[in-house]
Amino acid sequence: MILDRPRHADIIAAVRKAGGSVSLISDGDVAGVIHTAEPDKTGIDIYLGIGGAPEGVLAAAALRCIGGQMQCRLILDTPERRERSAKMGISDPRKKYEIEDMVRGDCLFAATGITDGRMLDGVKFGKDIVETETVVMRSITGTVRRIKGEHRRLTKF
Repeated sequence: MILDRPRHADIIAAVRKAGGSVSLISDGDVAGVIHTAEPDKTGIDIYLGIGGAPEGVLAAAALRCIGGQMQCRLILDTPERRERSAKMGISDPRKKYEIEDMVRGDCLFAATGITDGRMLDGVKFGKDIVETETVVMRSITGTVRRIKGEHRRLTKF
């Protein structure tokens, strides 16, 4: 699975040249990473791409909860990024980060769907009820909970 962005054109071409099939997504890169931990359900074995560090940490937290693995590197391709990372204590800009480097100890992951996706239904607005779907995961127990919420619209307080 690869996020469909121009920056990934070379990665997509290389995977296809090697004989791999590519599932492109337009958004939902954190969900895409989570799908790799459920290949029997999703058909996704690996997620490749260049994305944001905050999304990478979120994905790492989810994978820690469900037994996945992840490796990444920072892309410090501008002087501003190199300077910012140095201020944050990054001494080796080429370091390969393992999942344990990104998320330590017991962690929780929670996400609520905003729009419909492969992992979660989006928010549904009814006349008097707003429906949501949320997933909550915990690393120490491996528990995954799906919560279908009904939120009543109150007209008076």
